[in-house]
Amino acid sequence: MSERFARKWETRRDDQPFTDRIKDAVKPPGPLKPRLDFAVRRIELQVQKLDQATDRFTQRDKAIFARIVDAYTKHDSARANVFANELAEVRKMERLIINARLALEQIVLRLRTVSELGDVVSTLGPAVGVLRSVRAGLVSVFPEAENELGEIGNMLSGIMIEAGQGSGMTLNFDTVNEDAAKILNEAATVAEQKIKDKFPELPPGMPSVASQTEKTTESF
Repeated sequence: MSERFARKWETRRDDQPFTDRIKDAVKPPGPLKPRLDFAVRRIELQVQKLDQATDRFTQRDKAIFARIVDAYTKHDSARANVFANELAEVRKMERLIINARLALEQIVLRLRTVSELGDVVSTLGPAVGVLRSVRAGLVSVFPEAENELGEIGNMLSGIMIEAGQGSGMTLNFDTVNEDAAKILNEAATVAEQKIKDKFPELPPGMPSVASQTEKTTESF
């Protein structure tokens, strides 16, 4: 072991109090902004993955829709109904994914505008709430996102706690929950309109996919 390395090693171990070493092991040290930027990049990566999932579901939607039309033109109503039910399930999942994507996008926009410590606390509270709701909503549709969103939520919670300690601010949980609900509701409204604009309705006389989807859709 070189003298230089030994000196660095001993300095870190001897000069740093044991309690500080424990804190560093649990909570990564460092400035808040780079860690916040890192969390934002991880959220943006999840947005990209949701876009890819949406593209896959879109192709599946088109294929099922074509089968429904084919069965309908052949007057095979039983087969058409089976495909209509399948399409309703696909569109339910599409709505959940688009909803989640829009909600995460809103979080990214808010986090990108954070500047003061007080803004960090007031912004991260709703952001963490939205991430938890999105994570729960995607469990059955996009399970690979569950762990990643959970880790991002924990990271943002840690940053929020540190920022609160540094600024002396405390969270108003009523306001936090209200803001989170507002973000989710806005995302749901836009997602609903995107589904209507993006996908065609079934021919007249066929069961309404929209009505079937509404019966089975679970909100965040």
